[in-house]
Amino acid sequence: MAVYFFYGDEDYNIELELEKMRSKLNQDFISMNFQTFDNPDYQTLINVLRTPPMMFGDMLVVVNAEDYFLLNKNFFDETQLADIEDALKNTSLDIVFVVRLPRGENKKLDSRKKLYKILSAFNSKEFPTIKTYKTAEISDWIKKQAKNKGIKLEDSAIELLIEQIGNNLREFNTELDKLKLIAYPQNIVTKKMVEDICISNQDLFNFTELVMRGEKDKALLEFKKLLDKKHPLELLSAIQTMLRKWIILKTKSSLSSIELARLTGQHEFVVKQTMTKLKNTKLSDLVKLKENLFEVEYRIKSAEVPDIVSEVECALIR
Repeated sequence: MAVYFFYGDEDYNIELELEKMRSKLNQDFISMNFQTFDNPDYQTLINVLRTPPMMFGDMLVVVNAEDYFLLNKNFFDETQLADIEDALKNTSLDIVFVVRLPRGENKKLDSRKKLYKILSAFNSKEFPTIKTYKTAEISDWIKKQAKNKGIKLEDSAIELLIEQIGNNLREFNTELDKLKLIAYPQNIVTKKMVEDICISNQDLFNFTELVMRGEKDKALLEFKKLLDKKHPLELLSAIQTMLRKWIILKTKSSLSSIELARLTGQHEFVVKQTMTKLKNTKLSDLVKLKENLFEVEYRIKSAEVPDIVSEVECALIR
């Protein structure tokens, strides 16, 4: 059996790696041979590490260990760490320690910590966010993920996806699932298909600009066009994500475009374009709109809204 140590700020790649390991287990007994623990205390962790194998196959245990590293305290004393190290060397399980770091904050694990040194001696792997300017690396990730889904994207389609999404791997995966359905029964995804189903920054900007200017009739027409590409809740999420990025750009405008690209997960070229477009937009208007959308999203998810489209429209124009 083996011990793994996964850490980094690209939580989606960590999630994919864990899912790959989970898929190899006996699915008939998945509720028994797959377990997760969140920052277990010493006694719980030791008990887990010393769990004997069971008759229904290999067992995979995931230990979410963020508190062990990110809190300003020592979770274990020296004697406990020695016990943990010994138990890891003799465990009969597949066990993965996972530390998901906050995205965009450039946080690093303290390599001086004894626990870090212990875990790093096993199968240690960092999962960093792919920088927005590393478009070739993002492109390779998209191609690999598309291949796993049985589709292939034209280079121009990949370029457009990267331009619109930046480096959000989870969002790429969602769009690839949609593109696979659009392409069926063929397996080739074209740039036109991406244009048809993916909302671009320009689409969102045009719509939001109309809202900001108070041109409600035009804004609602634009909103209905956007509904052809996404479900209202999905569209609501896309607009909120965009607003979050815009608020960061407005509040951190003194930073360089490279730093802003890192904070927002966008390409530097997109950041420069957006900054120019937002020049005459008030930060207070962006914040107010985001608050309205957050409120209506909460009401929708709480099943308080009978007509989702109308509710979102009201939130956008009030």
